[in-house]
Amino acid sequence: MDIVAPKIEKYLIDLLPERDEALAEMEALAAKTGFPIIGPLVGRLLGQLTILSGARRILELGSGFGYSAYWFAKAVGGDGKVICTDADPKNREQALGFFKQSGVLEKVDFRVGNALKIIEQLQGDFDIILNDIDKEEYPEAFRRAVPRLKKGGLLITDNVIRSGRVVEENPDASTEAIMEFNRLIYSTNELWTTIIPLRDGVSVSLKL
Repeated sequence: MDIVAPKIEKYLIDLLPERDEALAEMEALAAKTGFPIIGPLVGRLLGQLTILSGARRILELGSGFGYSAYWFAKAVGGDGKVICTDADPKNREQALGFFKQSGVLEKVDFRVGNALKIIEQLQGDFDIILNDIDKEEYPEAFRRAVPRLKKGGLLITDNVIRSGRVVEENPDASTEAIMEFNRLIYSTNELWTTIIPLRDGVSVSLKL
C-alpha cells in the first residue's frame, strides 16, 4: 500500500535541490542493492529537526551504511557528535568512506554491535535518538531510548506505518511490534508524539 500517492511523492522529490556527490552515491547504492534507506524527503526532515532543536548529541539505533547519519552530521553543530550503531562491520566500512568524502567524519562515532546493548554501554543523555532497528525490537527500543533522552529531546522512528500493514487484518510479528510501539509513544505522558505519513511513516516524539 502506498502511504503517499506516487505522483505526489515524485513531485516532492523533484522539488528537492540536487544532492552532493556522497549523498547521490549512497542513494545509487541503495537503489542498486535494494538496501532500505530513509530517502531524501525524510533525510531533510531529520536535518531540519536537528537544526530546530539545536541538537549536539545524537544516537542512531540502526545506521546501515550511514545515510541518515549523513543528514544528522551535516546539520549538527560544530561540536556535535553522531553515534552510529550497526551489526555489520561492512556497513561501518562503507559509511566511514562516505563520511570522509562528505567532510563529516570527525562528527561521527560508528559502533559495531547490537544497538540495544550499545545504548546501555554509553554514558549520558541524548538530544535526538533515531530508532530504525529490527521492527520486532521497537517496543524494547522505546523502553531503552526514552529514559536516555534529555528533556526537550526527540525520539524519531522510521517505518511506523509499515507500508500500510498497520491497518491490515492478521498483522505479522514485525507489524504487531510496530503497532505496540505506536501505542506506547502516544500513550506515554512524558512524550508529545506526531506520526507523519511520509515515505513509510515517521514518528517524532518530544520528551516533555
